[in-house]
Amino acid sequence: MTSDVSRSRTAGAPISWGVCEVPGWGYQMPAARVLAEMRDLGLSATEFGPAGFLPADPGQKASTLADFGLQAVGGFLPVVLHRDGHDPLPEVDAFADACSAAGAGVVVLAAVTGLDGYDVRPELDRAQWKTLLANLDRLNEHLAARELLAVVHPHMGTLIQSDGEVRRVLTGSSIALCIDTGHLVAAGADPVAITLAAPERVGHVHLKDVDAALAVRVTGGELSFSDAVANGLWTVLGEGSVDLESLVGALKEAGYQGWYVLEHDVMLGQEPPPGTGPVHDVGRSLAYLRRVLA
Repeated sequence: MTSDVSRSRTAGAPISWGVCEVPGWGYQMPAARVLAEMRDLGLSATEFGPAGFLPADPGQKASTLADFGLQAVGGFLPVVLHRDGHDPLPEVDAFADACSAAGAGVVVLAAVTGLDGYDVRPELDRAQWKTLLANLDRLNEHLAARELLAVVHPHMGTLIQSDGEVRRVLTGSSIALCIDTGHLVAAGADPVAITLAAPERVGHVHLKDVDAALAVRVTGGELSFSDAVANGLWTVLGEGSVDLESLVGALKEAGYQGWYVLEHDVMLGQEPPPGTGPVHDVGRSLAYLRRVLA
């Protein structure tokens, strides 16, 4: 029997169908097919996906999801946070408007470099870190006043990806974390250890499993992040190196009440024929997660 938590707090994400904000990522599947396949798998909620996947108008975005019986979770927002003189608030507020209109509660912030893609990133100096952390706190407070949860997403190719950078956020700001098991492992970090060190700071969870051999090549600089994804860096849940059962157990023990979002990033060369494609791997991951949550 499927537990109530696996129904009510498990969500999908368009990136599991190859829908991504990075230019040249691959074939972008149409929203109607992606949302229908989510629904048919038994998912009842999803993150928004990148700009252009759903209608830009907040009301239309909400009604599109409702047409497929899907609740909105919120979603991933790449935003520049480290540049002095650049105010991220207008774009964050525009995203927050869509969340509020759709009844979504989570704004997943990624501290992007301002460059295209996730294969190159600069090292920040002390002043840039100060700006980034101050922006995280300011956005956290602003979104809380709008009754939305802000979380920061450690993500490969952004300015917060490694264990040291995550811990700098934990000590230097008050914002909650989005634990992304795949991105943390690919950056050489341990998502279970980070969760155990500060379970009260976990506000949102993205679940991936990882091909350990490819992850080592990424952390060693032998393989770019995007090439690794194209070659199968992320695996079906339960088939990779991440100790997902320990992670979920630690979150349960801490009283975590947030979302578990299935994210199996893929790149597609073309649209799969009907009845084939990413839906099968998402279905297998969902079955595994339901067993773990139960």
